[in-house]
Amino acid sequence: MPLSMSIDQLNEFMRVEFPQMGNSVEVLSLSHGSIEARMKIGPENLRPGGTVSGPAMFALADVSVYLAVLAIIGPQKLAVTTNCSIDFMRKPAPGDLRAEAQILKMGRRLAVGDVLIYSSEFSEPVARASMTYSLPNSGG
Repeated sequence: MPLSMSIDQLNEFMRVEFPQMGNSVEVLSLSHGSIEARMKIGPENLRPGGTVSGPAMFALADVSVYLAVLAIIGPQKLAVTTNCSIDFMRKPAPGDLRAEAQILKMGRRLAVGDVLIYSSEFSEPVARASMTYSLPNSGG
């Protein structure tokens, strides 16, 4: 089954439909069921102690799975997160983050994905998340 959206279409969708994240998250690579994205980290994403905040890492994990789902089903605005489990494993220094997301199961109503988040200073992931998305009815 071919992809429903390209990298350019996903990036444009984010800029137009999700502008609060669309200027900071960029899709770097895409294949069926997996995506690589980068999030620009600025002062607003830092927490006391000089590290990237948990909410910023959650946002990258969430958006990455969202985009991987949309790449398969098309631009459905109402695909929404229904569950998330995230492990923060290392303290990333301020700097851009990269996510590698993979869809593990794409059903009629739910999609399940895993995400690894990396910073430039570590070869190992700084966070790992498992996400479940509820898929809209066709036309949603």
